[in-house]
Amino acid sequence: MLTWRKCITTSACKRAAQFLAVASFGGLALAQQGYPAKSVRIVVPFPAGGPIDMTTRPLAQKLTEGLGGPVVVDNRGGANGNIGAENVAKSPPDGYSLVVGAGGGFAIGPHLYTKLPFDVFRDFAPVSLFVTLPQLLVVHPQLPVKTVKDLVALAKARPNQLNFGSSGTGSTPHLAMELLKRSAQIEMVHVPYKGMGPATMDLMGGQLQLTFADMPVLLQQAKAGKLRPLAVGTPKRSASLSDVPTIIEAGFPKVEAYNWYGLFAPAGTPKDIIARLNAETIKAMNNPELKSFVQSQGAEAAAGTPEQLGALHKREFDKWGVVVKAIGVTLE
Repeated sequence: MLTWRKCITTSACKRAAQFLAVASFGGLALAQQGYPAKSVRIVVPFPAGGPIDMTTRPLAQKLTEGLGGPVVVDNRGGANGNIGAENVAKSPPDGYSLVVGAGGGFAIGPHLYTKLPFDVFRDFAPVSLFVTLPQLLVVHPQLPVKTVKDLVALAKARPNQLNFGSSGTGSTPHLAMELLKRSAQIEMVHVPYKGMGPATMDLMGGQLQLTFADMPVLLQQAKAGKLRPLAVGTPKRSASLSDVPTIIEAGFPKVEAYNWYGLFAPAGTPKDIIARLNAETIKAMNNPELKSFVQSQGAEAAAGTPEQLGALHKREFDKWGVVVKAIGVTLE
């Protein structure tokens, strides 16, 4: 009886080995063509009801339609998004586990935490951007300023007398204001909160004078006149508040502050599955109904290639790393 070691030395067995290799490869290709064969989950690394959750759920619905199989949202909050991200980083790279990577968690977080159980570049493969969110600079309506230049002049006249709120030390709202402070050479007092909800309430109540946070959090209050919008942090004006200038138009070209949400898969996920997910995400975000919903929330629908998301991630990572180093913030 021939052993396998002896068999591969014969021409007949070599042909058999070649056949098995081709069959194995063909089986893999057929498996990927049949994707998805079970539910795909998108991990939102924050509790239900927040801006990421609210924009991911309609995307999941459109992906369900496009992929022909269920795509479900799995909320895994905790540790500023790190618990959910770790869960996906350690999941099988088979296309059935994705995570929403946001600017705060994927571009700022790695600079803040001394130890993370994952690497945002090594352990994840970008799939597609799907939303960008301007940071909106707002002040209490009774603050005697109408423009960013007015605000800067007041801050220079009253150093460390204006209080700004954020969703926590090292958060995107905190660092966006630090970026403005550095560019305008002004000093203000940072008041961190456990989320933008209580910070916004204190801002409307007059305990704070201003904040620079994701537009979906502040849009309705700004439209109702409860807060006065001064500028958006994106290079272009937002369709949600088209009469509000960009902070670049206001005279601060080095201040670019916005958040973004992108889909990431575990590193090693097959490229054809990444391509399928990318194509369906682009299709979903170009859907007029979904684009309109996203805009109504103060965000902008956005999608592109995995390479474009990867390049955006790297640019944002480098930009915020400079700010974090300058202010010397670290978290455990």
